[in-house]
Amino acid sequence: MAEDGRTPSIWDTFCRVPGAIDGGDNGDVACDHYHRMPQDVALMRELEVDTYRFSVAWPRVQPGGRGPVNPAGLAFYDRLVDELLGQGIDPWITLYHWDLPQELQDAGGWPARDTAYRFADYSMLVFDHLKDRVRTWTTLNEPWCSAMLGYAYGNHAPGIRDFPASMAAVHHLLLGHGLATQRMRAAAPGPVDLGITLNMGSSSPATDSDLDREAARRADGLGVRIYLDPLRYGRYPADVVEDLAAQGSPSRSATATWRSSPRRSTCSGSTTTSARRSPASTRTATPPTPTATRWSARCRPAGRAPRWAGRSCRRASPSCWYGSAATTPTCRWW
Repeated sequence: MAEDGRTPSIWDTFCRVPGAIDGGDNGDVACDHYHRMPQDVALMRELEVDTYRFSVAWPRVQPGGRGPVNPAGLAFYDRLVDELLGQGIDPWITLYHWDLPQELQDAGGWPARDTAYRFADYSMLVFDHLKDRVRTWTTLNEPWCSAMLGYAYGNHAPGIRDFPASMAAVHHLLLGHGLATQRMRAAAPGPVDLGITLNMGSSSPATDSDLDREAARRADGLGVRIYLDPLRYGRYPADVVEDLAAQGSPSRSATATWRSSPRRSTCSGSTTTSARRSPASTRTATPPTPTATRWSARCRPAGRAPRWAGRSCRRASPSCWYGSAATTPTCRWW
């Protein structure tokens, strides 16, 4: 989908790495929503859909990830929002669903602090243009995936395996969220729901052993609390920071950035709508063979979805309730 001025994203690049994607598939055409949008919206209306959550492509709206807006790219979202409203469907915009402009990745990607500021600038370009018609906004979709799958495990774009870099990415993703929501809220013409979509799972120890309990704590800390606590309290979980600092100099350097960050208030209280995605439940154990990182844990699903989904929602849902009634975000599950 390179037409109308769109430039490559990290996923366009990753999809062309031999063996990276099953079958060598890519998103060049996919469901062709870009050309079939009116028909797609008509089908939504037939299905009595009342809300459509969709993502804006950063490389289409702001090619290269910096500089002026691309009018042709933004015009598509103008048409989409108007079409939805005309059919009685509320638009819900997600500003970032993993498609970082490749030029920003070449400049350092999410491990680089500057990317957070570029994201805030891009967010304001879209918000200023559509804020008169769109009330519900999500900044980031599943930052755990962007940071961990993209920069630690390497099975998502940009395909990097560098744990300290992934920890820097966590920090800058959250910083970008906070910077963007501050500016968006200040520029909002009226009430607006600003939020973030998080992976919300529960980690239970596979056995009652101390080792497995410790593994479950680490999995919960790195998978859930590392994102929730900055939104709740404006700080990272103390146990996560200490565990990472004990890893060695690269991780210690990343966590020192967290500790000394002057932006603690940037994330705290930044959300009014917090969407929780896929509350999977896992049983967590310490691997039988020690590895180089203390963060190692072996996780497996607790069971088939009909059996574990309800338990997982109950276990994860207390994380939704924090602060006073006036400051607690509305949680939306799917």
